[in-house]
Amino acid sequence: MAKTKTAIKMESTEGTGIFYVTKKNPRNPKKLELKKYDRKLRKHVKFKEGKLK
Repeated sequence: MAKTKTAIKMESTEGTGIFYVTKKNPRNPKKLELKKYDRKLRKHVKFKEGKLK
């Protein structure tokens, strides 16, 4: 069985440079978009899925 890359980078949509690294179900082709806490703004904002380099 081949291993798939499931680690993704969740980047803040506010442009603060804050990101989270998390895992994703590889069977779900949609891009993740979650509300998470931004430490610089000190509030919850939307985070979108990006590429993990």
